[in-house]
Amino acid sequence: MSASWGKLFFQLVLLLASCGHINTKTPSPTSPSLDPISPLPSDIRRVVLKGESHTEKVELLNPVDLALECIWSGNENKSPNITGYWRKDGEEMQSIRVTVQLENDKYTLRQVFKIVSKENLGSYSCSFGDEAKADFLLAGPQIGEVRDKPIVSYVGDSVVVKCKMDEKKPKPASWNWYKANGTDKEQIFYAAEPQKYEIKNHEWVTKLVVHKLTEGDSGFYYCEGVYAVSTTMGHVELKVITFLEPLKPFIAIIVEVIVLVAAILIYEKSQSKKNSAGGNETNADQTNTPTPGDNNGPEESSSTRQRKV
Repeated sequence: MSASWGKLFFQLVLLLASCGHINTKTPSPTSPSLDPISPLPSDIRRVVLKGESHTEKVELLNPVDLALECIWSGNENKSPNITGYWRKDGEEMQSIRVTVQLENDKYTLRQVFKIVSKENLGSYSCSFGDEAKADFLLAGPQIGEVRDKPIVSYVGDSVVVKCKMDEKKPKPASWNWYKANGTDKEQIFYAAEPQKYEIKNHEWVTKLVVHKLTEGDSGFYYCEGVYAVSTTMGHVELKVITFLEPLKPFIAIIVEVIVLVAAILIYEKSQSKKNSAGGNETNADQTNTPTPGDNNGPEESSSTRQRKV
């Protein structure tokens, strides 16, 4: 009996020892680490108004806290203060109408705008009442090469349409191509039509290759360089013609020459007919006209009869 109690006591000790190694603490949920939001870089653009209006172009590539500042020396009748306000794309911005004091013989209007996407780009205007204003045009860099004349190619051929950024500008992060479709632009996805389109990008240059051209491929093509906060767009016109198209002016000249020669031949033929008819009438008149001898014959015979009598 004592042996069984000893065995039971030993098993109980082992059970308590094993339970002591079990971690009964509930793990606390791991909170996600929050990366600190880095502040945007700051930039300032300043305009000194010397007249009633001024336009300043601002080229942007990346998100920025942009301070726009307008300084105006005023007109002849300088009031101690004037109402200043801002417009975005022609619409007055709410809660930015302020009273600008005349300090050091000038008015200064300043506002910071957060530019984080291309929707924030556009025209920003500072106005001093209705007397003076300055326009800031916020946009991406412009395409370096601009082609005024269309690219001409033939039906059935392939053509390369190219756009190039100025190498002094930063390289675009990516390129997109569009084709004009009425008043809209339809993006070209070359992966969907690999037999029709190819897009080749290399740093500042993008090329669109169009295969198996048809007359329906004629029109405007737009290349778009994409930056972090802005885009830039250029366009190229493509004209697809048939092989007979260059011959049309020569064919028109040949037709004109044939018509002219035919008119000359018809005129000469009509003139020759008139001359021939006029010659026949002259010969007939000469045949029917009596000679002077024939006219005097009867008179002489009558006088001869009178002498015989």
